[in-house]
Amino acid sequence: MQAMPTLDDLRRYAVARTLFTPTTLLAAIRRLGFVQADPIRAPARAQDLTLRHRVKGYRAGDLERRYARLPVEEDCLVNYGFLPREHLALMHPRVSSRVWDAATRRRAAEVLAFVQARGSVHPREVDQAFAHGRVANYWGGTSNASTHLLDGMHYRGMLRVQRRDSGTRIYSVASHPAVAAGAAADAQRAAALVDLVVRKYAPLPAASLVYLVRLLGYGAPHLRAPLQRALQEARQTLASVCTDGTRWYWPVGENPSSRRFRLDDQLRLLAPFDPVVWDRRRFELLWGWTYRFEAYTPAAKRQFGYYALPLLWRGEVLGWANVASREGVLQPSFGYASGNAPKEVAFRNALDDELQRLDDFMQGQRRV
Repeated sequence: MQAMPTLDDLRRYAVARTLFTPTTLLAAIRRLGFVQADPIRAPARAQDLTLRHRVKGYRAGDLERRYARLPVEEDCLVNYGFLPREHLALMHPRVSSRVWDAATRRRAAEVLAFVQARGSVHPREVDQAFAHGRVANYWGGTSNASTHLLDGMHYRGMLRVQRRDSGTRIYSVASHPAVAAGAAADAQRAAALVDLVVRKYAPLPAASLVYLVRLLGYGAPHLRAPLQRALQEARQTLASVCTDGTRWYWPVGENPSSRRFRLDDQLRLLAPFDPVVWDRRRFELLWGWTYRFEAYTPAAKRQFGYYALPLLWRGEVLGWANVASREGVLQPSFGYASGNAPKEVAFRNALDDELQRLDDFMQGQRRV
């Protein structure tokens, strides 16, 4: 009979199942299912910091450089990022919860014809051709109306990101395969989406599973009702255990107690959105302290720093690092949950090795 996993087992499983042996870029994205994106470079973008641990020989900027040649798309799931092209059929045709008025629909049709005629466009070209002006944004300021419209067209599946030029999205007309319609097809798509996020973020506390399914309403707002039914079914069918009053879920067929989920001695500085640490609720349950992403927190109120990278060693998240890059030289600073760094020589050596790997990885960004 299979032993019930302990919290130690779940901690080891949470780390080992996602820090798989480095592979190719496409294979890593497919295995992850989704890679969250973030534009901040501190010292590199989140998607690059995530992929460097999972792609052999990865350098900062490789995803952007190779994107146009890969069956990968920029799109929305639980948030914005990169996902294998085959997952788009789970969410498109996407029906936004924000209905456009007639004037916006007319502008979108005009821009769509413009993009179709050009083949691909830079947002600046659209702005020059249509002069849409400015619109209020979510932060109380104003944004370029053409850029805002292009974002909305991309979200609704009218456009796709063909590539990026110096970080700016270059758009082309999107083409989505026909998908089955009806309640049964929607139920299948919803179940597949729930399975996708469980496989990415397992093991999941019950509250985190509910939260993730709610976030799937961003990628598939038209599937909110089927997603709730898929959540109820997942609670009945996923493998689970109750530990210290928390119910944990993971994919059927995996055993968190298995010896195949082994830890190594490599120290890793993780992106704030890495699957290991993305779920802050799970983080606190597994490692016993609270980690926060503070890039948008006023400097005077920060506890961890502008872009704190969790420090993982031997299955424990011991603290964090903020890493600046000035004139090509990395300048790290560290904090530790216990207040002090481990005294073992092995830790110092592992940290030095990780900083060297990070410096090698940053060579790619220096070429951009």
